[in-house]
Amino acid sequence: MGLTFFKNTVLLVVLTIISCGSSVEKKEQREEKKDSQETKIKIEDEQIIVGAEQFQLYSELLKGKNVGVVANQTSFLEIEKEHLVDFLISKKVSIKKVFAPEHGFRGTADAGEHVKDGVDSKTGVPLISLYGNNKKPSQEQLKGIDVVVFDIQDVGARFYTYISTLHYVMEACAEAGIPVIVLDRPNPNGHYIDGPILEPEYQSFVGMHPIPVVHGMTIGEYAQMLNGEGWLIDKIKCKLTVVEMQNYTHQTPYALPIKPSPNLPNAQSINLYPSLCFFEGTFINAGRGTDMQFQIFGAPSLPVSKYTFEYTPQANEGAKNPKFKGQLCHGKDLRKEPRLSKINLEWLIDAYNANGKKKDFFNSFFVKLAGTEKLQKQIEQGLSAEEIRDSWKEGLSGFQKIREKYLLYP
Repeated sequence: MGLTFFKNTVLLVVLTIISCGSSVEKKEQREEKKDSQETKIKIEDEQIIVGAEQFQLYSELLKGKNVGVVANQTSFLEIEKEHLVDFLISKKVSIKKVFAPEHGFRGTADAGEHVKDGVDSKTGVPLISLYGNNKKPSQEQLKGIDVVVFDIQDVGARFYTYISTLHYVMEACAEAGIPVIVLDRPNPNGHYIDGPILEPEYQSFVGMHPIPVVHGMTIGEYAQMLNGEGWLIDKIKCKLTVVEMQNYTHQTPYALPIKPSPNLPNAQSINLYPSLCFFEGTFINAGRGTDMQFQIFGAPSLPVSKYTFEYTPQANEGAKNPKFKGQLCHGKDLRKEPRLSKINLEWLIDAYNANGKKKDFFNSFFVKLAGTEKLQKQIEQGLSAEEIRDSWKEGLSGFQKIREKYLLYP
């Protein structure tokens, strides 16, 4: 009996140790799994949530209202995998009209191409173009609209015309007493501010306000500046609501899920755009007519000894008649350039100096893009990039003080 008792006691102890060890192991596994889940949730929580995705924040503002939407192909909800217009209709929002900016509702038109009014084939909603001769919605077009929703992805450059469309929409709505809801989205070039300040005499649709080429603001922050600085006609104020993003800062790198226009196909082109768009005001081709838009530049007359990259522009989506169509261009390939945090003037200055026809280098569009005559004159006078950049300092300092008043994000 004593031996049997001893054996049973030993067995019980062994089973207890095994059981305890198993419990500890299971506890560790549970804690590891919990930690993994918490890490996953934390990562998901840190993802940028754009304004459009937060329907709960603006649904009450649309309830029972006749809604106009300013949208294009970028007005997309990544979480819902659905266009904003389709999403709102599924939520029983009464959308009466869609207003489309440059490049149209589906975003396939050339830069500067006339976009016609029509009807969206998928939803049957009337489409009104806000480009060409009708950049500002008319009071007749706004008739019957109770509220306007603006949801367009900007790229943070003064000459990118979506902020000009924003100006005219806010202005027209202010005149009609219609509130505007801006669903905010990231600025992929929001990590810096640079360039000359636009002078009032050079105001145009590619530059309407006294801001630098790269303004470092989201579309929602910019809307607040339009109101706050009195830049709408007669200093009229628009009744404005900005639906802010979650988890965004101006230093947050952001790759756009959908290209904002036909000639900005990827993150590299968007980052290079503020620097290379100046070539649009010269005879140099900036990649239009290729699949490397705003990532290369060139011309037949640039010396092959210095510009060894070669390409031949052809008609394509967004560039039906590009500069030097069908001609061999010598230029530079910038697809592997590091991410810029300032405007690069060296490429523009070097191309000007290397070209044999300096008198023909600039065209009248250059001054509109620059927002001043000074930049062209500085290049013609042989100033270096740093000397030109020094001349921007005072203007940029003044703008930064104004900008600070309207920032929604760190």
